Amino acid sequence: MAFDTIFLNARFDGGSRHHIAVKDGRIAAIMPVDQPPTGAAAIDLDHALVVPGFVEGHIHLDTSFYGDAWRPHKPCTNGFNVHERVAFQAQNMAEAAPMDVRARNQLDLCIGHGTTQMRSHVMVDGSVGLKSLETIQRVREEYRGLIDIQLVAFPQSGILASPGTPQLLDQAIGLGANLVGGLDPASFDRDVEKHLDVVFGVAEKHGVDVDIHLHDMGTLGAFEIEQIAARTRALGMEGRVAISHAYGLGDIPADYLKKMAEVLARSGVAIMTNAPGARPFPPILALRNAGVTVFSGNDNIRDSWWPYGDGDMLRRATTLGYRSGFNIDEELRVAFDVVTASGAKALRLEGYGLRVGAKADFVTLNAAHIPEAVVAVPQGRSVYKEGKLVAANGQVVGKRA
Repeated sequence: MAFDTIFLNARFDGGSRHHIAVKDGRIAAIMPVDQPPTGAAAIDLDHALVVPGFVEGHIHLDTSFYGDAWRPHKPCTNGFNVHERVAFQAQNMAEAAPMDVRARNQLDLCIGHGTTQMRSHVMVDGSVGLKSLETIQRVREEYRGLIDIQLVAFPQSGILASPGTPQLLDQAIGLGANLVGGLDPASFDRDVEKHLDVVFGVAEKHGVDVDIHLHDMGTLGAFEIEQIAARTRALGMEGRVAISHAYGLGDIPADYLKKMAEVLARSGVAIMTNAPGARPFPPILALRNAGVTVFSGNDNIRDSWWPYGDGDMLRRATTLGYRSGFNIDEELRVAFDVVTASGAKALRLEGYGLRVGAKADFVTLNAAHIPEAVVAVPQGRSVYKEGKLVAANGQVVGKRA
């Protein structure tokens, strides 16, 4: 077989060294280093650690202010409140730079750190209609070839509380959104069943997946998770539903958590956590040990919810490990898996990983192995998308469409 490119001297986790041959954007062969490469352009990776491209499983391209003027954070008046944060967001968005400019800033940031796959939630509700989705879709098309992006139609202002939103969610899927979302069926919309009727109704009608924001705590959050899991099983959607945040899993007793983990595993419902500061979050090991897919994302980057975020999913793995008390190498590899292979599973990505037949999406790191990469967060990375260099040293070098 004639190859397009051969990447020489790639080091895999565990220390083995290989050449990686690429044909038509996919890994066509993984060869021992003593096999001389012939008949293709060669790029020497100089024994750098090679890992799959990072999977950004939860982000908001439409609401970040990264690259825009600094906006001081406004604290809630009486503890965390989703309604109040949404109101702050509307105020800030009215004064922000154009959405397409801010979205490009954020994409360049993420790609520069090694993200090659992304799922972004985009506001679709009575407050903004379909305008945000249309803008982000245009930006997505510009970045085709640099990163693959799934878009979730996200009702940030609620479904029942925001007139016209059920119809807008339906239209959003027809317009090109990949998934349908939801937001706190109990505390925001005050009616769990009617909220889920809309979400799963749109999903069933269009044959798309579901990703629901769930901030509700304790037994209320756990109840909503059970209802989402029941809908998932009833519609045969195992493996196609995710719950983002699921804070309630982080503040229930161990025996209740065990029951909930079994419910999630049986239903094939994945859990997204970014391990946010000062809040409980789903216990990663307990859920994984029960068979639940746990993935991650940066979520908000310098927006109305918090001022933090650098778009680096490797640093997110560090945060997950730190907040989970991960110290041994096996646990550090779990943190890395959450931002790579488990993210690919949750997003149902085709052709992911360092294997023959997979897309040639990979990142080079200056680290001896994955555990060191998680704690050191090395910079100076090179990012390849379908075998082509798209970013180096934190800067995008590939051309937009």
